[in-house]
Amino acid sequence: MALLIAGATSLRAQIRVSPTMVDVNTQDGTTVFLSYGGLRADQRLADAVWCGRLVPAAPALGSKCDPALEWGQLPLRFDHATQSGVGGAGFTDIMSIPPSVARRAYQAAARGASANFFYVRHVVSASGLPDEFVVVVCRLASGGASVPLSLTDVRVTAGEKSVVFLQSRETPPLAAADIRYTGSGRLAGRWEVVRPGEELPTDDDLLTEATLPIELRGRQRRYTEIERFNIFLPPSGRVTLPGPSPRRLPVDVDGTYMLLLRIEASPDDAGNSNLSEVGTGSGVVPSGAVAGFPMPVLRYVVGASSGITDVPGESALRLLLPRVNDTVTTNTGITFGWIEHPSPSFYRLEVTRDDAQPVHSAIVARGLGTYRAPPWLADRAEGHALRWRVVGIDARGKDQQASEWRSLPVRR
Repeated sequence: MALLIAGATSLRAQIRVSPTMVDVNTQDGTTVFLSYGGLRADQRLADAVWCGRLVPAAPALGSKCDPALEWGQLPLRFDHATQSGVGGAGFTDIMSIPPSVARRAYQAAARGASANFFYVRHVVSASGLPDEFVVVVCRLASGGASVPLSLTDVRVTAGEKSVVFLQSRETPPLAAADIRYTGSGRLAGRWEVVRPGEELPTDDDLLTEATLPIELRGRQRRYTEIERFNIFLPPSGRVTLPGPSPRRLPVDVDGTYMLLLRIEASPDDAGNSNLSEVGTGSGVVPSGAVAGFPMPVLRYVVGASSGITDVPGESALRLLLPRVNDTVTTNTGITFGWIEHPSPSFYRLEVTRDDAQPVHSAIVARGLGTYRAPPWLADRAEGHALRWRVVGIDARGKDQQASEWRSLPVRR
């Protein structure tokens, strides 16, 4: 990911990182929060690679990976590098070590190689000055308390189902989060609910607090808080976190609700980074419960149907809200909801009059499954009933599959 950084202009000032060495799990993934400093205004980030051996990077600065022992590259979807620090002369990086890299390092150590391997960030210059390579030493550990507290997999379900359908004002079932993690420490946070019609959270809003730079930790969008939790995680690697009391979940309005798992940063001596060491601030950044991915959400749909149903695997797109025979009024917003098919990258919501005259369309990213229409939508019916459907499209904009059309009568 290209990231332009403003900062000092001295060529001699090598880029610094904290921590410089970290213990990692031998058989599973580990995620670590890293702070960097000492970047110049002409520098930007390039790739990040794991390897078993370093070689001199000359004429670039530092040491780089030996191409013969490269074990993997940080995937773009896990690249959360973000500009940070005093004067913008630094950035934070989330080192999400895949299990495959940890296993290769373990196998190499079993054959007599060093128990250390390396994470190397490549920083290039836009003005033709030498590139720089910044190294973090990853030291194989047993996976106990010496490893940073990081979340490696999280699933939020209710009765092992990912979408819950309820009759109006029916109490939802108990939800739970199945969490896999490394290290040991406090897991603190809260359960929040997004109500129908509220602005939906972005992926950045769903990241754990410890995944963000210190400057951005108070800026995530907040929703209705339902319940807080603060538990101790022993170095066992797995825990089931009970959800909030179902009676506290709102069901007063028909529509799609989202139950959010919000994880707060906690102290973690095994993975904390020191801003003073890299020259981008002062003090230690708490990084317990870092994760390289957004937290999943549980949707519960009130007024759609009864029972609990999985998101379909290979079945067709399924429309949820508004329901069949629902009536909408003019000058009010309409929330559309549907169950996604796993293949499309985006969805196109199409709304027409019953005479096929187009009224409105919108592109919705995969993973949302809902769209709040503007309040003037029903006014455009001009005496006609509306109808709507959802079309799945691929990353190139090609239609893949479409739902059936559903009628939507309009009442003034």
